[in-house]
This record gives sequence, structure tokens and C-alpha cells, in this order.
Amino acid sequence: MLYYERELRRKGYNLVIGVDEAGRGPLAGPVVAAAVVLNLRRSFENRIDDSKKLSSRLREKAFWEITGNCAFGVGIVSEKLIDRLNILEATRIAMEEAINSLLIKINSVKTKKIHVIVDGDMTLEIDYPYTAIIKGDAKSKSIASASIVAKVIRDRMMDLYDRIYPQYEFVKHKGYPTQKHRKILKKIGPSTIHRKTFRCV
Repeated sequence: MLYYERELRRKGYNLVIGVDEAGRGPLAGPVVAAAVVLNLRRSFENRIDDSKKLSSRLREKAFWEITGNCAFGVGIVSEKLIDRLNILEATRIAMEEAINSLLIKINSVKTKKIHVIVDGDMTLEIDYPYTAIIKGDAKSKSIASASIVAKVIRDRMMDLYDRIYPQYEFVKHKGYPTQKHRKILKKIGPSTIHRKTFRCV
């Protein structure tokens, strides 16, 4: 899963940033993006893969290893802004915020030749070259790492929201349109963190 990272380094890029998001599909809560630069001199003890392929326990273990050993940044766009724009535009903004957050942490960024690799077919408005990779979270360890960071952070946010709105059971479905979630919505209507422009809400 390091093909893209090694190819880009071979071409002279010494800072390869993987970017992915979590939360495009849910009916409630924010969309969260993460940007990660792998420490290629270090081998991972935990499995790094598309976050959807990992259990919550494995994601948590991988999350701590990634955030403890790699540079990373996070971008969060609220459900209110998602409703005001649209989910695609909100996702783009979250990804760009994650990249900017990461670059702020890297002091020597002016001396780096940067290339961004992003999951899906996203179009970004950034000052660096980037490559969009379909199913990139299954093909690139940098993107997979970003998917794990974004997923864990978003899940934790939804767990906190569950304490505020326990009647929606966010801790179980994280805002995704499960049958139980849709039944709850039909019964009591949306909360303040539901995406009002989404079907079913």
C-alpha cells in the first residue's frame, strides 16, 4: 500500500500527504477530514487499512499509533454548513482545512516539495499538485491512515452527541441512516444536529 508514496518520492516529492474523510453519508453530525504524512522509516505494529474494513477496536489501536508517530491535521465542517452548501462542497472544505492544519504543524514546509493524494474523485482548491485516487483508502497507506483518523474522531464526536441527544442512539449508528435511526426520526423528528437537506430527515 505504499506504491503511490514511493512513486512520488522517486519523482522528487519529499512530502506526500494522504487525505480522506468520514461522514459524507450520515443524516446527522459533521463531516470530518484528515490529512496524514507517514513516517516511512517506521513500520506499523497495527493494521493500517480502509477504516471501513477495521473493527472499532482495531481503528482505535491504529489511531493512537498513527497520531503518535505521524504528522496529521484535521478539518471539520458542521451539519449546518453542509445544509447551507452541499455535502460535496463541505467535504472539499474539510479536506482543505485538514491539509492546512497539517502544514501549519510542519515548520520546514517551505523547503518541501509537496504532493497530495486524496481518496475518491475530489477536486481540491490548493496550491500544491494532487492526485485523486478512486478507492484510495484501499490502495494507499497514507490515505488509509487519514481515513482511520477521520473516522475515529468523528465517531468520538457522535458518542458525545449521544449524551446530549440519547433518544437518537447516536452511539450505535453514528448518524448513519440505519433502519433504527430512520424509525426514530419518523417518531420524534430531527435534532439540531440532523442535516435538514438530507432525504429521510
